[in-house]
Amino acid sequence: MPLLHWSPRSPYVRKVMVALHEKGLAGSVRTVRTHADPMIPHEGLMAVNPLSKIPTLELDDGSVLFDSHVICRWADRTSVSGPHLFPENPMAERDEALGTGLLDIALPWLVETRLRPEAQRSAELAAVYRTKMNRVTDWLEGHVPALEARPFDIGHLSIGVALSYLDFRFDAENWRAGRPKLAEWHAGFAARPSVDATTFRDDPRPQAA
Repeated sequence: MPLLHWSPRSPYVRKVMVALHEKGLAGSVRTVRTHADPMIPHEGLMAVNPLSKIPTLELDDGSVLFDSHVICRWADRTSVSGPHLFPENPMAERDEALGTGLLDIALPWLVETRLRPEAQRSAELAAVYRTKMNRVTDWLEGHVPALEARPFDIGHLSIGVALSYLDFRFDAENWRAGRPKLAEWHAGFAARPSVDATTFRDDPRPQAA
């Protein structure tokens, strides 16, 4: 059975878990809690993924897949059940890139404001991340009709998980304010069984050796 290096805190892992549920594969992949902290390299994980990042999927034939995009593609090719996550429409992967890009803003923002020692934090960098987050969510507010016009795909999944991560880590930023269409769209996304089954939760960070 394939083994997924997993965390309940990682948005990239949640993206994969939603995909596995959508494709009917959640019961066919074993998960193992792997601490891949951005501030603490994981020597054991680096033995299979030198990037020391999750999600990492170890397949039955001994090969290893890195990165949420790659693993979601594997899920879409492995199972014909559920939605076709990677259709021919290039907008699906464009929107996946947008959702992943929003996560790529949120993760260093989290590191800068909460994980880095306080004396080393930069208010200027935090302001840059906030500006980018607001620009992305403003763009998405106008993009909701295009999302609603096509079947559920990897773009919807990536954007939805990214907005859920903002709720998890940056709730005080209130991304819904002034964005009623996006808020309504996300409520529908959050009601999907695959999303409800994969909620974020905190657990203790690992300690540096």
